[in-house]
Amino acid sequence: MTEVSPGSAVAFLGTGIMGGHMARRLAEAGFAVRAWNRSPAKAEPLAQHGATLAGTAEDALRGARVAVVMLSTGAVVEEVLFSGPSPAVAVLAPGATLVVMSSIPVEACRAQAEICAHHAIAYVDAPVSGGEVGARDGTLAIMAGGDATAVADLAPVFAALGRSTRIGPVGTGQLAKLANQIIVGAAMVGVAEAFAFAARGGADLSCLRTALMGGFGESRVLNLHGARMATRDFVPGSPAQYQLKDLRTAQALAQELGLSLTLLDTMAAIFTDMMAHGGTDRDVSAVFEEIERRSAR
Repeated sequence: MTEVSPGSAVAFLGTGIMGGHMARRLAEAGFAVRAWNRSPAKAEPLAQHGATLAGTAEDALRGARVAVVMLSTGAVVEEVLFSGPSPAVAVLAPGATLVVMSSIPVEACRAQAEICAHHAIAYVDAPVSGGEVGARDGTLAIMAGGDATAVADLAPVFAALGRSTRIGPVGTGQLAKLANQIIVGAAMVGVAEAFAFAARGGADLSCLRTALMGGFGESRVLNLHGARMATRDFVPGSPAQYQLKDLRTAQALAQELGLSLTLLDTMAAIFTDMMAHGGTDRDVSAVFEEIERRSAR
């Protein structure tokens, strides 16, 4: 595949909290976006930005030079693109590139890449970090795994979405995303515990956040999610169940690699308890409430 450019046909599958912004940015950058979502209503706002709405995933994929996938889980990616005797991915023409930006298991990427190779379709796994704000503003961190030429050819697509870095061969993008989620999870729980500690002692959390910004405790998690914790605004921008999904995926891979990661296991347990206490469909920053529940006496 030669480098894509504005005007190229791009299929976009999965227009939820982040995917909708990403598809919009591609359309506004001049790509001929054909968008599809399992819940069609979520894709409808894209029409006003110049995107074409597809009735099926196959309709979106047909004729596309690049297909971007931002579906919720690895299982959904498998169901939509790779299931059955005639998988939807085969609709893509030889020479096209499938870019899986969903967070899915490393081994799933490698298996999907083999299927794509059979159809002469390039495969790049390129999960992202930055949440809804990063998707909206085009400032996502994009971690790409795949053939170096295939990744380089996607530069104009990635440029509309954020900053891309090739990590290595297929699967290493997902590996980088899991490493990112370990760091993010640790920072999230750390901020939540610090806030619970300070609040118990009578601190104003908004003032605490402001005071800590600029010190060694400063981070995007403190800045963005700390603000949510301080105001208890837990409408999901980054749903907590996806953080837990990634932590569990990291646990499974760590076990395969023969690693025992104490902090990872602790975080997974905290987010599991959060789900059990009403955390489903709440923002990841709502782990603050789980920390408060655990620390109550």
